[in-house]
Amino acid sequence: MTKAQIGDCPPLLFFDTGVGGLSVLRETIKLLPNAPIVYAADYAGLPYGMKSEAELAARVPALLGRLVERYKPILATIACNTASTITLDHVRSALNIPVVGTVPAIKTASQISKTGVIGLLGTRATVRQPYVDRLAADFASDKILLRHAAPDLVYAAEAKLRGEKPDPAAIEQAISGLIRQDGGDRMDTVILACTHFPLLRDELTEAAPRPMQFIDGAEGIAQRIAYLTQEIRWPDHSEEGIFVTTGDLADITPYRAAFKDYGIGRFESL
Repeated sequence: MTKAQIGDCPPLLFFDTGVGGLSVLRETIKLLPNAPIVYAADYAGLPYGMKSEAELAARVPALLGRLVERYKPILATIACNTASTITLDHVRSALNIPVVGTVPAIKTASQISKTGVIGLLGTRATVRQPYVDRLAADFASDKILLRHAAPDLVYAAEAKLRGEKPDPAAIEQAISGLIRQDGGDRMDTVILACTHFPLLRDELTEAAPRPMQFIDGAEGIAQRIAYLTQEIRWPDHSEEGIFVTTGDLADITPYRAAFKDYGIGRFESL
């Protein structure tokens, strides 16, 4: 696949383990509706939250290198919190294009919380990262930050995009895992620190025992992408986006209807 085959304008590349990055793509499309899109999902490596840092530090830059070589994007976005917190520096060193990462919206949560108690839902790898500790120290040192690993929400989000009902137990366990902690009864803001989780915002809101704000960084990421590409002259019309997977293409079939909502209609293997 060469750049000429996907149009004269180089695409934006989005990378995630699965469909979670669609939450970032959705916000980007609002700002850049005609930007060519390549969305890459490392289904062969799912779930990242269970992998070691060494595994991810080797795997993610290598995959992105292959994707950049094939599709010649103008910018790459690691639309995965786990991959970003562990591999962003490695990827930036390996590639010669701008790379945008995904970080937990701790600063925003700290600004909007009224009670001073904030929850954070993420994968096991994300919630234990020193990077999250640094963000909390920098932007929420006067707040209580409760963390809970909710890996089952990844599968619940994937199920929802396939047209299936998300597992109610996964939703309930994610909420209760925060509420049960000291201070959880005063929590009013929850950071969705995995790009899969905003796909379940409605379900999480319904399961919460009281009104809470569920926030993520997708809008800010989209604004960063738009800023870095502000000098690009995008096409006058949108092109059919490409979905590329490291897994079996047959496994993508249940998602195809959902992908149409994001302008994706071509499917390839890496």
